[in-house]
Amino acid sequence: MQLPNDFILQMKDIIGDENSRRLCDALAEKATVSIRLNRAKTSDIPFDTDTVGKPVAWCNDGFYLKERPLFTLDPLLHAGAYYVQEASSMFLNHVVGTLLGKRTADDDIEKTDLAPLAILDMCAAPGGKSTILRTIMPQDSLLIANEPIGKRANILSENIQKQGFPNTIVTNNYPKDFSRSGIMFDFILCDVPCSGEGMFRKDHQAIEEWSPQSVAKCQALQREIVSEAWKCLRDGGTMIYSTCTFNTRENEENIRWIADELGGEVIDIPTEPSWNISGSLLKDFNMPVYRFIPGKTEGEGLFMAVIRKKDDTTIYSKANRNIKGKNRNNGKNGTVDLSKYIRRADDFTTIETDGDIVAFPKMWEQIYKTAGKNLRIVHAGITIGQTKGRDFIPHQALALSTILKKDAFPCVDLEYEDAIKYLRKESIELHGDVPRGYVVVCYKGLPLGFVKNIGNRSNNLYPNEWRVRMTL
Repeated sequence: MQLPNDFILQMKDIIGDENSRRLCDALAEKATVSIRLNRAKTSDIPFDTDTVGKPVAWCNDGFYLKERPLFTLDPLLHAGAYYVQEASSMFLNHVVGTLLGKRTADDDIEKTDLAPLAILDMCAAPGGKSTILRTIMPQDSLLIANEPIGKRANILSENIQKQGFPNTIVTNNYPKDFSRSGIMFDFILCDVPCSGEGMFRKDHQAIEEWSPQSVAKCQALQREIVSEAWKCLRDGGTMIYSTCTFNTRENEENIRWIADELGGEVIDIPTEPSWNISGSLLKDFNMPVYRFIPGKTEGEGLFMAVIRKKDDTTIYSKANRNIKGKNRNNGKNGTVDLSKYIRRADDFTTIETDGDIVAFPKMWEQIYKTAGKNLRIVHAGITIGQTKGRDFIPHQALALSTILKKDAFPCVDLEYEDAIKYLRKESIELHGDVPRGYVVVCYKGLPLGFVKNIGNRSNNLYPNEWRVRMTL
């Protein structure tokens, strides 16, 4: 690996010759591999003991792997049983759990006694940190996961749907669209676009695109994003700022700017010394920040800081009012009996949008309406399906939802070869005793999606845009 000379000089200036050499040596080594379980679907690690390494210290759902499997050809990944994520990024789990006062790296969270929160992940694709937020936040909280780039927003939507959480909205907007929408949030994550220095050993393109000029451009963009997000954060709310880069311009200098210009209070999050997380790299900087440096911590480069919008109130969501704008989704009440398909049906309302019938949490309907009038919604709640004539066609999101009723449809568990055929959107044969009509196909008990059994064959309803193209 040939690192940019300007990057090497930059790191020598920040952390000294010896530490800089150690970092560059680590960046030339093989990257670590880790996964995070989706305990809403499974508590079993989906790999054998020869593959699984030790747990991730700061996230009790995370595990290192000794080698990198062919994740694309694992049906359990597509079923949402786990998410492939860098161990460093899982530090968000510890940070949020500490803020809530209900979770550490070693304890399970008791979410039922915590007030539901309105949460925004401003730059969310591909969705790893969003799924952490949705997992650890109080059960009835609402997460809006936003991605400004259209193609990446579609990937984000797919990953959110596979995880199966119902209290979510995926949007495709710029930060300024949110500040104009009138929606206010208790908690905002700004995992901002950066120069990507922390990903050099995983992404060689990041090396090719790096330059001192790109660092300066990133710093300006990051401040623009944070400024717009800050307008959406209610008084007393919390913002987490993070990057995957090392330099202080995109990190400490931006945190100092947030504190000085926006009036944010930087919050301390206790960590264990054994985790080898570094603090600030600036000698004259006395606010708590957290750095993951390859060669010192087990994971890729990460910087994180926690900022509270100064106020004496406690974290609790407030009503969003003053809705303005035109309704872009043409939503109207749907007519499907939700109790046939999902658990806790009384907690949801039905909305018909663009032909799809969507189940959305009643307690957050006001925000849904606000978002529909001011933002571009890619996915929301649980898409139940479409009614065509007398036929009801169930949607992929329903099959993957964590609140799908087990008796809503017949279920068939597939062997590995048939599961892969299904994910490739190929035809699969069902046994003769399988009822005709819509059937949920599963792998190791977890739903993959729907087929329509018409007797002599079955129609594969897996989304064409999700189909697996890799071959063995």
